Amino acid sequence: MFARLLWKLLLGNPGRLAVALIAVISGAAVISSLLNLQFDIERKLTQEFRALGPNVTIAPKQATQTGDAAAASPVLMDEATVRRAVAGTQTSQVADAVPYLYLVARVGDTPVVVAGTNLPEAQRIEPTWKLEAGASIQSTGVIVGRNVARELKLAPGNQIELKYLGRSAPLTVDAVLDSGAAEDNQIFMDLAAVQQLAGSAGQIEVEQLRVEGNAAAVSAYAAQLAASLPDYDVRPVRQVTEAEGNLLRRTRLLIASTVVLILALTALCVLATMAALAMERREDVGLMKALGGSISQIVALFLAEVGVLGAAGGAIGCLLGYALARWMGERVFAAAISPRWQIFPLTVVLMALVAMTGALPLRRLGKVKPAVILRGE
Repeated sequence: MFARLLWKLLLGNPGRLAVALIAVISGAAVISSLLNLQFDIERKLTQEFRALGPNVTIAPKQATQTGDAAAASPVLMDEATVRRAVAGTQTSQVADAVPYLYLVARVGDTPVVVAGTNLPEAQRIEPTWKLEAGASIQSTGVIVGRNVARELKLAPGNQIELKYLGRSAPLTVDAVLDSGAAEDNQIFMDLAAVQQLAGSAGQIEVEQLRVEGNAAAVSAYAAQLAASLPDYDVRPVRQVTEAEGNLLRRTRLLIASTVVLILALTALCVLATMAALAMERREDVGLMKALGGSISQIVALFLAEVGVLGAAGGAIGCLLGYALARWMGERVFAAAISPRWQIFPLTVVLMALVAMTGALPLRRLGKVKPAVILRGE
């Protein structure tokens, strides 16, 4: 009997119930899409922040020398020691680790900054690097920054000779680099070749790492690595990690605030619909009371109606929300958002509770007097 009465109530006033159902479906679609973004946003933001380059650096501690001696003799690090420490703390978070050794050499009479590194790894950690004419980076190649190439009138295939402290190295330019940053003013070549030119075999000046994860994870890894390298200075790049952490917190706050607002608006819409239905159903309630129905049974019947409405709207809206989340992911992050199926029951339960909250006007039906209704008053 209860199920038959519930079915009749759902079919009794389709117009007003359709308005409430559309409101629930719309709210569920937006909420489920936002929750999908919430669960997947950290991974997407981390991918986006890769464009900012390395976020952890290993460098020598400040030298105790002063004056010209300190400027002429930069403190270097042992490459093998750094590599062992990085390998010892290697986790899935560490995407790349790139060593660098810098020196100021001369090409003819022109001074130029030369950076020795692992070129393929450097390109991975610096996604803004672009090679003119579609050239590829070779591990033993020579890459000339755009500004250096313009000043020295260099192009791929040209020969140059680097001179440093009485040593020289004849080289062939393999590619011209366009990064839009300080790298355009440098020459990049294999680390071993620069170490040989500088007479600093097995030494580097800085190691740069790209560590995946939020700001807390990056800082925790930097602290772990610093414990393995007490003689060196290990620190996260604050501009990158803090910007990533702040953006993630603000985005989460925005999503949470939007979800709360959508829930409130959906509850208000259901509230308005139920208030109108409560006035129209006074006669039905009076008749049910006259036939022996208790107020608890009557309220349970109407709450079941609203709960079914909320659950059905939540289920339909959640499916639409998956499609909306996928569209938003492609438009914002240029990548598909992975559906999180645990959001489905969460959304259905949320919308059912919101719909029941909007059924507060049904409490007025408990004050209906059967005698007054049956007299037609």
